[in-house]
Amino acid sequence: MQRIGFIVLPGFQMMSVASLSVFELANGEIGQPVYDVHLLSENGGLIRSSSGISIATEPFDDTNFDTVMVGGSSVAGSVTPGVIKFLGQALEQSRRVASTCVGAFVLAEAGLLDGRRATTHWHRARELQARFPKVKVEEDRIFIIDGPVWTSAGMTAGIDLALVMIEKDLGADVARAVARKLVVYHRRAGGQSQFSVLLELEPKSDRIQSALAYAKRNLDKPLTVGQLAEAAHLSPRQFSRAFHAETGQSPAKAVENLRVEAARLMMEQSRHPIDVIARQTGFADRDRMRHAFLRAFGQPPQVMRRNARAEVAA
Repeated sequence: MQRIGFIVLPGFQMMSVASLSVFELANGEIGQPVYDVHLLSENGGLIRSSSGISIATEPFDDTNFDTVMVGGSSVAGSVTPGVIKFLGQALEQSRRVASTCVGAFVLAEAGLLDGRRATTHWHRARELQARFPKVKVEEDRIFIIDGPVWTSAGMTAGIDLALVMIEKDLGADVARAVARKLVVYHRRAGGQSQFSVLLELEPKSDRIQSALAYAKRNLDKPLTVGQLAEAAHLSPRQFSRAFHAETGQSPAKAVENLRVEAARLMMEQSRHPIDVIARQTGFADRDRMRHAFLRAFGQPPQVMRRNARAEVAA
């Protein structure tokens, strides 16, 4: 049995412990207790969350854990010398040490991220880099595995992190079954962007949302302004004006961003040739897709695919 220890700090957010459900469901899928989960704190007892809900914890002791995880905290001074000492020992004694969301700050404060690649919530990534210059922060990643140290992005990314732990421990079939029970897509690739084009656009009206949904379903088609306007039940002129007012972008730029996002996902998760990906995502040819990738990411598709495969191999 693998013992999982999750360090809970005062002022933690409840969502940060959601990843523990992954291990619970894995036990149910296997039909026996593969994982033994423990909530930990320096002195044990009830720990109050940022929402006011308290949970019971066990105190630090000499128990050995296969995996030690930690979330963040909104309370200043919550990372005590005792927490830092416990994490330092965990890096030496445990198979892996992990953080969810801003828990990366805790690992960094303990020195566990020095010289390592790491990620955290995009909103705090630059702060992490500024406070801990020895850390190689990659702000646009869902999760990163660097040796025995695992870090993940915003709080739901902790579920992706736990799913890949399950996959490495028990196989892809078990991880997929757990993902289905959680009603989530099978875990996102670690190199996948934290950002979503549709979230960034934030359309306010149903008509513009309908046009974007139509575009996402038909990326392999030309997608003229006339087609998008028809999907929104507006004239082309009305549509272009309303689209820019709601999103701050032209329809053409938004469609290109949707295509780039879809192409990047295919680059990371499939073995399709680049020419095929270019056609399926609506780029006329690989050169146009290459130029779009350079505008969006500063890297050509081949480099991003190579980096994604290197992460999987690691």
